[in-house]
Amino acid sequence: QVQLVESGGGLVQPGGSLRLSCEPSGFPFTAAAMGWWRQAPGKSRELVARIGRMGGVYVTDSVKGRLTISRDDVKSTVYLQMDRLQSEDTAVYYCNRVPSYPSWGQGTQVTVSS
Repeated sequence: QVQLVESGGGLVQPGGSLRLSCEPSGFPFTAAAMGWWRQAPGKSRELVARIGRMGGVYVTDSVKGRLTISRDDVKSTVYLQMDRLQSEDTAVYYCNRVPSYPSWGQGTQVTVSS
């Protein structure tokens, strides 16, 4: 059974940083490309970053230079380092395999506000 557990969110001031973590289980992590999605209030879920099995990365233009995805195959964990956060980054952040499984975790709330 696939389980996706996100953590690390919180309230941060504009310009601040957070590091999100995701510890999935129920599928072979090292064989999977992984991604981080976010869903802001009233908007659909969007993919913001993806990392391949061999470490190749993609980030959407709106977060390029501010959000960095990485993975630790020993710990079976994927991270999202978030720097120079802006109010527009406020959302619930989710991780999943790419392509995504039908089930999603609870996500972790990121709120950027002064």
